Amino acid sequence: MSREGRGADELRPLEIAPGYLEQAHGSALISLGKTRVLCTATVEEGVPRWLAGKGVGWLTAEYGMLPASSGQRIRREASEGRQKGRTVEIQRLIGRAIRGAYDMKRLGERTVWLDCDVIQADGGTRTAAVSGAWVALVLAADSLGFSPPEEQVAAVSLGIVGGEMLLDLDYAEDSSAEVDMNIVMTGGGRLIEIQATAEREPFAQETLDALVTLARRGVEQIAEAQRHAVGRA
Repeated sequence: MSREGRGADELRPLEIAPGYLEQAHGSALISLGKTRVLCTATVEEGVPRWLAGKGVGWLTAEYGMLPASSGQRIRREASEGRQKGRTVEIQRLIGRAIRGAYDMKRLGERTVWLDCDVIQADGGTRTAAVSGAWVALVLAADSLGFSPPEEQVAAVSLGIVGGEMLLDLDYAEDSSAEVDMNIVMTGGGRLIEIQATAEREPFAQETLDALVTLARRGVEQIAEAQRHAVGRA
């Protein structure tokens, strides 16, 4: 499979542009191939009422796709009066993923909002959002002087297409995959979350293990780009 010249274990062209927005506490535009997600971190003093006085912070995420981000115009969910289930699922994933490697005591009694807006979608938007959100958060921590997460957090999509294991699926590959998977890891390769679906028939644990190994290669590449973006290469 040519995949426009890249191998089965290669990412699409990856670029992370830090400080993409002037007024955000932290921001990054992450691009994987044609997929582009703008991630920002906004920090507010104080925490939700149920955390007040406990000496810990809170971090949450919001996710959205701009109307012209795909081939057909996407209606703004605000105009429909409610968020779609997919949107809620993804933004919860982003928040869980980052909190999975962040001791909230290091944040102090602050709330961080991670906003991830898909400018252009060609597969892998949720995993790009996770990876870009980590960069935005670290830049916000550096700007405002609070402790960043202890570990990197990066995510990658992958799956089985035409019987072959492929890393970093674009939309065409994802829509025809026999197995579709999203994996979140620390920069050191420890697992935070696995989302996996057998789209056609069940698969063996040995296949799962091989896919996790493949994902680790992708996460290592993303983690290196993250370190360059935040000036810690």
